[in-house]
Amino acid sequence: MTEEIKDNREIKEQISEVKIENDYGKKRREALAEIDNAKFGWFHIKTCIVAGVGFFADAYDIFAINLVAVMLGYVYYGKSSLPTDIDLGIKVATPVGTFIGQFGFGLLADLLGRKRMYGIELLMIIFSTLAICLVTNASVFDPKTSTFISNSSVLSMQGLMIFWRVILGIGIGGDYPLSAIIASEFATTKRRGAMIAAVFAMQGIGILCAAIISTVTVAAFQSSISPTDYSHIDYIWRIVTGCGAIPATVALYFRLTIPETPRYTMDIERNIDQAAQDIATVLEHGTYKPREQEVVIKVEAPQFSTADFFRYFGNWTNGKILFGTSFTWFVLDVAFYGIGLNNNIILGNIGFLGDGKDPYETLFKASVGNIIIALLGTVPGYWVTVFTVDHWGRRPIQLMGFGALTVLFAILSAAYWQIKPISWLFIIIFTLAQFFFNFGPNATTFVVPGEVFPTRYRSTGHGISAASGKLGAIISQVGFFKLKDIGGEPGKLAFIDKMFGIFAAFMFAGLVVTYFCIPETKGLTLEELSNEDQDSFVKGVHKPTIVESNNTANNN
Repeated sequence: MTEEIKDNREIKEQISEVKIENDYGKKRREALAEIDNAKFGWFHIKTCIVAGVGFFADAYDIFAINLVAVMLGYVYYGKSSLPTDIDLGIKVATPVGTFIGQFGFGLLADLLGRKRMYGIELLMIIFSTLAICLVTNASVFDPKTSTFISNSSVLSMQGLMIFWRVILGIGIGGDYPLSAIIASEFATTKRRGAMIAAVFAMQGIGILCAAIISTVTVAAFQSSISPTDYSHIDYIWRIVTGCGAIPATVALYFRLTIPETPRYTMDIERNIDQAAQDIATVLEHGTYKPREQEVVIKVEAPQFSTADFFRYFGNWTNGKILFGTSFTWFVLDVAFYGIGLNNNIILGNIGFLGDGKDPYETLFKASVGNIIIALLGTVPGYWVTVFTVDHWGRRPIQLMGFGALTVLFAILSAAYWQIKPISWLFIIIFTLAQFFFNFGPNATTFVVPGEVFPTRYRSTGHGISAASGKLGAIISQVGFFKLKDIGGEPGKLAFIDKMFGIFAAFMFAGLVVTYFCIPETKGLTLEELSNEDQDSFVKGVHKPTIVESNNTANNN
């Protein structure tokens, strides 16, 4: 009789445990549906702004070097360009740091949480930007005597600049997975693509503002700049660089106080009660009443581990997506950074910047040239993506962009020397390339990795994909400087037509891999895209954990 009572008790306990498991599985699905189907409101807008301001600063700092490199050439070398090895070192330093930051912060955001890491990368950007502004040199070129005036016997501008731009790059790299994932995990299904793309589109505004601030600053110093006095250009590059820290500083408080994403709380911290409470708080509709609780019940769900990582991505259905997002971002950045960080070299080669003897003319035209390219191609491309990505889809935009870029680079490769003397025609084709970069794979390769992986690997997957892109950027920068003058005199870009052909080949490779490996994510929830069974995602519950009352963690 006693054994029968014991058996009945065990059966009742098992039934109770299954009921609790089913209740929490249902509660998780309901909470996710609440996020996915929420009315678009102020919280979503604020999330885009807070994440987007970081990308504004990122792009400003990355691409301002286009203009700053010309200024540094005058100040420290007495000409409109830096020596090739110095120019390469300074321009490649940030992508190297970004590669480290994307992979490192991507992994840490999955292990430690989005909220814990968000803001740290912005602090790195602010501090390193200000440090760059204070960089000095062992010597400064004096055009009156054609000699270098010694300022220091220990540190060089070149070494310090490269060091701090690596640190800057690490901070910028961290912004990629964190901002994408936070926007993705808070977004509604209907507008998720637009939210992530809008965050990324702030890059275009940052690039444009860098050119505008450079133009205004150069114009303000016009009376102080002459072919015999470059000293005031030293002020200009520091002002242009330092302005990049302003938006990052403004956004810092909001980055540090943003709530943890409910998906992380549910699937990684395994606290569905707290996640449901957080959802009600951030959406401000009160359907779930916040309550004091002393007991936290954690569910059993798949967790981040090396074995689970290889199990999940060892399945070709999932593995090919990670390969696709990584490869397409890699080939994209080969071309995007190959020309993006060298706009002024290309503009100078077609004669747009003048002969370089008048520093004011060169700096002003370089700034204006970048404004033209940003206004006509870069900025519109980003925002056309924002307004079409949830209607047309990510995959069609990426296919179209790679296809258009293949054609444009093939034209530049086949007819560069015929087009070169016609500056306006070259700028039109070059601007169209910038447009289809951004109304195309430059935007979608950022959006898709933020959607297609499960919560426990979403940031890591995005970080791996983004870091693959920066590997392409590093290879492209080194390749550009090593190949550009083959077959001709230094500075004449004799190999540039063949480089455009190489870029066309990479764009075609991106087109092929997109077709076979990138899924369409429009209209699907993040859980549907994870390729995991959501009905049995919660497999059990842990024993209740006693915690302090008034548990309001993650609601700040």
